[in-house]
Amino acid sequence: MKQIKRRLMQAAIASALGGALAGASAVMAPKAANAQAAYGSYVGIGAAFGLTEEAETGRGDGFGGVITGRYRFLRMPVSLRATAFIFGSNLTIVPTVSYDYPLSWNADIYLGAGVSFPTGDEDDPSPVGNATSFVLQPGIDYMFPNSRLALFGNAIIAFGGYREGGNTAISLQTGVGYQF
Repeated sequence: MKQIKRRLMQAAIASALGGALAGASAVMAPKAANAQAAYGSYVGIGAAFGLTEEAETGRGDGFGGVITGRYRFLRMPVSLRATAFIFGSNLTIVPTVSYDYPLSWNADIYLGAGVSFPTGDEDDPSPVGNATSFVLQPGIDYMFPNSRLALFGNAIIAFGGYREGGNTAISLQTGVGYQF
């Protein structure tokens, strides 16, 4: 059973990396170079609220800090995103690739897919668990008019996010970013 889980995780990681490479190759078509701002790209800080806990031990839900970033491609409705969960002795990195759908000129909803990579203490799970797992990330970004500030809110659903019990970890994040 562990080998099957390991193989599935390797396939998920390979799929995520393959999708990122395919997206990068589509963006890197040979054209004249033009310097452009990536409107909607930002780096921000915020809070995470874990909604679930490990089935067998009851550990895992809780509160933590997040550092998050988004790089928006101008010619495609796709963004590269990354969230770092700073939680006690743990650091969990969650890179995702998202499809963005504009609601207005300053607001997008999106759905991202990626992988959660936890580090640190296995006995103290982050809000998205303590096991490497496939994640889905639905969310919303709002860019304040006449400002470089962005407001973000999302959920991260980590399938099999806990080592003991293997149940799904769910976390909500919100915060403020600075656009570049």
